[in-house]
Amino acid sequence: MNDSPGWASPGSAPSDDQGTGIPKPSPPVDGSGTAGQWSPAQPPPGQWSPPSTPGRGPMPPPPGWGGQPQGPGWGHAPMAAKPGVIPLRPLGVGEILDGSVSTMRAHWRTVLGVSLTVSVIAQIVIVLVQRYLLPEQKRVDPNATGAEAIRQATDSIQSQLATSAPSTVIAMIATLFTASVLTVVVSRSVLGRPATLSETWSEARPRILPLLGLTLLLSLMSAAIMAVGLVPGLAVGGTPGTALEFLGSLASLVVVLWLMIRFTLAAPALMLERQSVLAALRRSAKLVSGSWWRTFGILALTYLLVIVMTLIITIPFGAVAIAVDGDGLSGILNGDTTSFGWPFLIVTGIGEVIVSTLAYPFTAGVTALLYIDQRIRREALDLDLARAAGVPGYGAPGN
Repeated sequence: MNDSPGWASPGSAPSDDQGTGIPKPSPPVDGSGTAGQWSPAQPPPGQWSPPSTPGRGPMPPPPGWGGQPQGPGWGHAPMAAKPGVIPLRPLGVGEILDGSVSTMRAHWRTVLGVSLTVSVIAQIVIVLVQRYLLPEQKRVDPNATGAEAIRQATDSIQSQLATSAPSTVIAMIATLFTASVLTVVVSRSVLGRPATLSETWSEARPRILPLLGLTLLLSLMSAAIMAVGLVPGLAVGGTPGTALEFLGSLASLVVVLWLMIRFTLAAPALMLERQSVLAALRRSAKLVSGSWWRTFGILALTYLLVIVMTLIITIPFGAVAIAVDGDGLSGILNGDTTSFGWPFLIVTGIGEVIVSTLAYPFTAGVTALLYIDQRIRREALDLDLARAAGVPGYGAPGN
């Protein structure tokens, strides 16, 4: 017998229509004529299947028992409502990715309008930075050995990080900005509602300054962690210091990755819940808590797909850029991005704009749907969404 709440074993109490005046069935008798160990109160006839007879398989359980569906509410959960691009229930990885693509297709004018504008602005800034602001990268002597080879390799890595940092920060700002603005589009597409560019901008505009504050805070946090990881090696100096710098850089990258996944839902929380910057960070940490590896896996798969798409698009543009600008090939071979000519930068920039225009809304959709999925799992947000969408059986919107 199971004594857990809500559970009662068959025959443990008389049924509602079995009063004291109704005779109870006779106790069964075994082959020796003695009463067996049966409960004195048996269920009414027709509610229990007889045992299987020799030569025949076991009789099927009554409808609605043992997982056999009888209808809504019997043996299986009803189908989840789907007023928009996703079903209103906890989502699988494929449903999150498909929901992001479906949002891009359903609202392509609004999505491409936002992502194309941000991509063009970001790419112009990146091209200008590469052309005029980046220092010349340090080269490695292939004949160097021992401590000198380690020092040159470390200097080369630091130089590459320094030259790629501006582009990375600009891309991160563009990604967060696009993700936050397009979160409004995703929230509307989940409810099956239209999302025009003017409506999206009207809802997102009051949150632009907090969004910029969030982006700046995350950028400074990452830079500070990376700097702290390099301090011990710079203080020691020499060959031991070089090794410490390398280890410190790896440790810093791990910490930054952990924090970025932990705070990856801060932008949707800031936009949809009207949270402050610090409250959005705490909200993201709470939603990701206990699901860090799942969130990391979904985002890793997302960026892997983005990398594949990037290679498909940028390789042809890179070939054209090298054909029209011979200096670009020498810059690639030498690892010096400051030697790229204008033709090379313009052609590759066009390819990057195309990639960003497609990648930004895809990653934005995944991030927003991850946020919605976590709230469905933890806070039953699907009920509120169904009511807001006017799904029958969930009450009137706003109630």
